[in-house]
Amino acid sequence: MKLLITLFIVTVLSGCSTPKPEQKETAASASSLTLDESLEIGEQTEPDTLKGSLRAKAMGKIGITNFTIRYHSPAVRGRIVWGGLVPFDRVWVTGAHMATSLEIDQDVTIANTPVPAGKYGLFTIPGKDNWTIIINRNWEQHLVDEYDEKDDVLRLTIKPEQENTNQERLRYVIESESDKEGEIVMYWERLEVSLLVTVMK
Repeated sequence: MKLLITLFIVTVLSGCSTPKPEQKETAASASSLTLDESLEIGEQTEPDTLKGSLRAKAMGKIGITNFTIRYHSPAVRGRIVWGGLVPFDRVWVTGAHMATSLEIDQDVTIANTPVPAGKYGLFTIPGKDNWTIIINRNWEQHLVDEYDEKDDVLRLTIKPEQENTNQERLRYVIESESDKEGEIVMYWERLEVSLLVTVMK
């Protein structure tokens, strides 16, 4: 009798500890999603269940010029972002982990400054009222460990716009307004930062 009871308990415990197939699938999907470099962040007002800063990219065209931005997208998760998670008046990679990169395949003009085709680091210095936008030659670095102002191609001061809705994960968008003009836009929390771009062709 004791043997039968023992076997019954072992069987029940074994059944409880076995994950359901759908649980395995969900975990695998979340894991692969966080490593997907081609992930494009969309409009998102509510927190998600994915942990960490997701590797992402934004792609778009203005005229015949192709733009690609690669970055790590952190989430708000109820935290104070500006002046908290992201300090004021310090150079920021405008993302997480590695420097955010901007790649363009044609010469362009950004805020009346010529920027040759190539790959660059996209940095910012957030302020309480105004931001400094920086395009730097050194795009391959961890955070701002190797940032050097002498490698700046462009520095521009702009005033961000306040949004009515929350953007949970940091998001970049390439917006084409005509065959010649468009914007590189960053959305996060309730802030929008836009960079005017004019293409040559």
